[in-house]
Amino acid sequence: MQTDLRGRDLIGDLDFSKEEVETVLDVAWDLKRKRALGEPHAYLRDKVLAMLFFFPSTRTRGSFEAGIDQLGGHAAFIESRTTQISHGDTERELGEIFGRYFDGIAIRHVTWGVGNRYINLVAEASRVPVFNMQCEIYHPFQILADLMTMMEKKGRDLRRKKLVVSWAYASSYLKPISVPQSLILQMTRFGMDVTLVHPPEFGLMPDIVDQAKAQAHKYGSSFEVISDPDGMEAAMKDADVIYAKSWGPLMTTTDPDEGKRIQDQYKHWIMDSKKLAVAKDDVIYMHPLPADRDIEVTSEVLDGPHSVVFDEAENRLHVQKAVMALTMR
Repeated sequence: MQTDLRGRDLIGDLDFSKEEVETVLDVAWDLKRKRALGEPHAYLRDKVLAMLFFFPSTRTRGSFEAGIDQLGGHAAFIESRTTQISHGDTERELGEIFGRYFDGIAIRHVTWGVGNRYINLVAEASRVPVFNMQCEIYHPFQILADLMTMMEKKGRDLRRKKLVVSWAYASSYLKPISVPQSLILQMTRFGMDVTLVHPPEFGLMPDIVDQAKAQAHKYGSSFEVISDPDGMEAAMKDADVIYAKSWGPLMTTTDPDEGKRIQDQYKHWIMDSKKLAVAKDDVIYMHPLPADRDIEVTSEVLDGPHSVVFDEAENRLHVQKAVMALTMR
């Protein structure tokens, strides 16, 4: 167990070593047990977390606010449009000033080419830990919750378990690529055999794919990319975990109209019971939510016996509490 994470930022998935992630999970399970038993765990009494949002949120905001309160602290929700950021407050000023007001700073900023840089610049100027609540490249807290959920359902040893990370169609908007990117980075470290499948226009950032290959090599897992306009169902054969969700063709185009035109070519990429049937009998289906019901995934799958999406959402609370408890003391 890594016992000293005080003051550490969590911005990218590889910021914490595999052993440090294991420590986070050990603490998360302990905090989950304490919450279930009603045991007090106010490890961050009088600590305050600033939560700066440039992008809407349901689970992220709710789980961070509830989590810091359960740890004995307090959350300050800050919507970017209610600040002076648009009138001149820079990343350095946010880091310097919020780092003096608060005990931790959490930021959600998914604007393409902007969000990750913004969070890192705030972190450079801050004297307190900075947390990435999602940027255009990474979504580390979601993936910690996913890892915790996979271990609860499939056992602590995930080596040789097959994870399929699949693109799926959605009609609502061009969603960020941060979830699939974080998945392929983190799950290869834990020995999972990861298959990434998507239509040709929906590839991920090449350097992230290269890092995932490197992690797979280091930890003795496998990583395969299938870029095929009709490859979704075949890729799911013998899967232990299916993580099918939508993301935008951002490596092909950042124009929303052109992206929507490309996306609409693949309406048949819906996660349904027919595709689920080619996986293992005890396969679990995962999604970070919100999902476009009966467009991205059928209600039969989303609400069915293989779905663990609500356990996955709950675990956001526990892993976030664990990271805050370890870093904000």
